[in-house]
Amino acid sequence: MSDSALEIPGYTLHGLLGKGGMAEVYLATQESLRRKVAIKVLSNIEDRAYILRFIKEGHLVASLHHPSIITIYDIDQLADGRYYLAMEYLSGGDLTRHKGEVFEPERAQAIIRQIASGLQVVHDKGLIHRDVKPANILFRADGTAVLTDFGVAKDVDIDSELTHFGIAVGSPAYSSPEQAQCEPLDARSDIYSLGVIFLEMLTGSNPFRGGSYTQTVMNHLQMPVPELPQALAPLQGVLECMLAKEPAERFSDCRELLAALDESEAHDLGKTRISPTAAASRTDGTKRRGRLLPISLGVLLLAAALASGGLYLRQQMRIDDLLAQAELRLGQHQLVEPVQDSAEHYFREALRLDSDNPEALAGLERVRQARIDDWLALGEQRLAEGRLVAPADDNADFYFRQALALEDGNARALDGLQRVLEARIAGNLARAEQRIAERRLLQPEEDSAVHYYREILGWVPNEPQALAGLQRIAALFRDQANGAYRRGNFPEALAMIERGLQVQPEDPELLAMQREHRQLLASARAEKSARARRAAAIPAKASEPELEEAPQENPIKRVWNNLFGN
Repeated sequence: MSDSALEIPGYTLHGLLGKGGMAEVYLATQESLRRKVAIKVLSNIEDRAYILRFIKEGHLVASLHHPSIITIYDIDQLADGRYYLAMEYLSGGDLTRHKGEVFEPERAQAIIRQIASGLQVVHDKGLIHRDVKPANILFRADGTAVLTDFGVAKDVDIDSELTHFGIAVGSPAYSSPEQAQCEPLDARSDIYSLGVIFLEMLTGSNPFRGGSYTQTVMNHLQMPVPELPQALAPLQGVLECMLAKEPAERFSDCRELLAALDESEAHDLGKTRISPTAAASRTDGTKRRGRLLPISLGVLLLAAALASGGLYLRQQMRIDDLLAQAELRLGQHQLVEPVQDSAEHYFREALRLDSDNPEALAGLERVRQARIDDWLALGEQRLAEGRLVAPADDNADFYFRQALALEDGNARALDGLQRVLEARIAGNLARAEQRIAERRLLQPEEDSAVHYYREILGWVPNEPQALAGLQRIAALFRDQANGAYRRGNFPEALAMIERGLQVQPEDPELLAMQREHRQLLASARAEKSARARRAAAIPAKASEPELEEAPQENPIKRVWNNLFGN
């Protein structure tokens, strides 16, 4: 289906961002919040297993909260049965755009840090991503790296049904040796994939990528980790530990990886072995190139302790500076704008360095509360001005709903929306009364008493004043119909009955009047037809003088005269 034909309630689609075998991704605007989003729509509704995985992906990612994990806003189903995910739109493209580039070491490490910290959240949930590759690393406008596409993520403790049948899931050029061999996986498989990406950023190429699937798999199983240039020697040990053929020789989790990156930044130990556990498992030099330098363990530990202490102090100073900047912006009420110089930005930067920092977490909550207070204040102001639902993005209803988007169930926002509704109902009731006084009951269609009452019932079904108003209008039409009958104007009487039924189609009195009118009309026509037949049966006598025929009373009029006593 083309994007021009596709419609998703609540979203305005702008065009196709990408298309895969099972899904399409569109750029759209979420109308309620006026923000750009990416919408992933399933292409197929027949594959039930894939649909369930798709839904699981939405629920899974929505449960993960980290700056380097894509944010899911919504999951729902289209009218044609297909499911879709609405997620954060990342305008910076993906890492594949930089294929062949040699990154500055600092930039490459920053990307690996961000993705590794996101993966740690994934792994802490008991999950593995299974498809860490450049196409699944996207960038925000500020350059922040974000991990996406969790469509094949799996519980660590449950073997995939695909692995069970001997089918490898993932991208061969970035798959771990155990993944390529369809063996059980854990978090260390994701670390291996991230290591391939790290190597590719540092050198500009992926040496494991072969000319065929088989060759690529064999390279992962057999090819040793390339030697980095001398300038990158401090990272050699980190890379070798990420890319060890055996999972037991890799970092056990992303925390170890992040600590190793910190250590490589803090001091240059050449090809220092980062993981003591993995080092103990080595029996010969061909398995591992990064070995401990021939220095005493005490000297090594002392150097590491001093370096780690220095790194900790620098990191803490950086966090303190970010928190101070955030507090300054909060005091200036720069909550989320400008994007790169706001309180929210600096608190999130502090959390990127320390994901559990209590001051940063509390700061983000204060930013959220301040934004809610702003929306509520604007809502109250527009309500006092009578700007209930217009203009589109500057009215009381809009601002109260913005507050609810930040805090579902906010009592003040809900009360504000209720007062907006009550004000709208009161306004429509007053307009309806005015139209009744002007005898504009049904017309004009968009400015009549009936229109305003029905609009109220669209907001609040069974609203008593609107129901009573419609009943009152139906009674007015009944009175006008009776008046027309008394004047002998039967066409006008029927017109009034039908207008009354437009207002209240089930009104019993109007329905009875309509039936009686039709019966009397049929009786009158039958009488007229009988008289014509009688006249045709008696031939006129030319010799006899013409007799003046006595005037015949209209039967409908006679009956209605009897009914109404005239």
